[in-house]
Amino acid sequence: MSNGFEVRQAAVVGAGTMGRGIVISLANAGIPVLWLDTNAQMLTAGLEMAAEFWAQQVVKGRISTAQAEQSLALVQAVDSYAALADVDLVIEAVYENLALKQEIFRTLDSTLKPDAILASNTSALDIDAIASATRRPAQVLGLHFFSPAHIMKLLEIVRGAQTSPAVLDAARQLGQRLGKVAVVAGNCPGFIGNRMLKTYANEARKMLLEGAVPQQVDTALQAFGFAMGPFRMYDVVGVDLEWRARTLAGQGMDNPLVQVDNALCELGRFGQKAGQGYYHYAAGSREACHDAAVDALVAQIANDLGYRRRLISDQEIVERCLLALVNEGAKILEENIAANSHDVDLVYLNGYGFPAAVGGPLSWADARGLASIQARLEDLRSKFGEHWQAAALIERLVAAGKGFADVEQGRV
Repeated sequence: MSNGFEVRQAAVVGAGTMGRGIVISLANAGIPVLWLDTNAQMLTAGLEMAAEFWAQQVVKGRISTAQAEQSLALVQAVDSYAALADVDLVIEAVYENLALKQEIFRTLDSTLKPDAILASNTSALDIDAIASATRRPAQVLGLHFFSPAHIMKLLEIVRGAQTSPAVLDAARQLGQRLGKVAVVAGNCPGFIGNRMLKTYANEARKMLLEGAVPQQVDTALQAFGFAMGPFRMYDVVGVDLEWRARTLAGQGMDNPLVQVDNALCELGRFGQKAGQGYYHYAAGSREACHDAAVDALVAQIANDLGYRRRLISDQEIVERCLLALVNEGAKILEENIAANSHDVDLVYLNGYGFPAAVGGPLSWADARGLASIQARLEDLRSKFGEHWQAAALIERLVAAGKGFADVEQGRV
């Protein structure tokens, strides 16, 4: 390959939802793709879905028939790892199971040419643990696409401990070719976006148990400017995704914060796809309708867990969810998981529906003033406990009279 790591031929392993979106993204950028899945039916269904997507783009007048045919011609189904031997880049997009991903990477490592890049589309698993299954850890990284991958703008490029600068550069260039907003993240559980999302969603879940109802939480955050609140988001992505992961892992089922999710899933309320989740959906409709049965379920579970419910204001909902994002974002900066506050904000603006007018969670915090943020965190700590302890970086920045925008590569 000339020009360092130019990607002339790519491959995707996995023909599920993420694999399909990634294949479409690559072909749209004019990159030939070999597509492998051990399940031939999944692969056939994936090819049909891609063809249907491009046909719809023609109907909508977005591309010509010739362009649709050209994109489809760039995608070739293969039935063995041996067929991938000469690709420059392979993106693994199977479900989130470390042992399975390691097995795939072991096979790819022994099959692909020595200078090929091996990427995983994991959303939270340890990239170094995946790279350890290969003899080329310098050429392993995460390429975390967001669903649907052919539409969502964000691409988290996850650097492992040994990922080479040249491979990171190649990933950045690929992101550019795909028309993505690419942000480099360090390796930690959840990377930048999902690590912050966890703290935000946990606050929303706590407030359900303390006295709020799903519609109130979502409405308050949507009024602030979020594209959708956390419970509407869970309905869209599937309430059962995390529930199935917990069931499979046999851990986390007894966490008080997920008892509402568990109860919904046990009732078959998996979200929009099931016609009911946190909300009710009329047949064929995506409109979330308030469901009093869910409010009653929340109250019952909170009562069973020993919570004394109280009135929670919209202001408290917004503040606790935002401050959870900000404090975790500060820890991410401090640990050098993100290069700067702008990257953290880019992730939230392009992957999580944060209001563009506000400029991202860390910009929002800088505009409020970090001394004020620190004071609010201290107030929350006194009421709700030590998990609200302000990140050490916030304390250092307040002492120095600076903001998140002054931090570069973990240094003030």
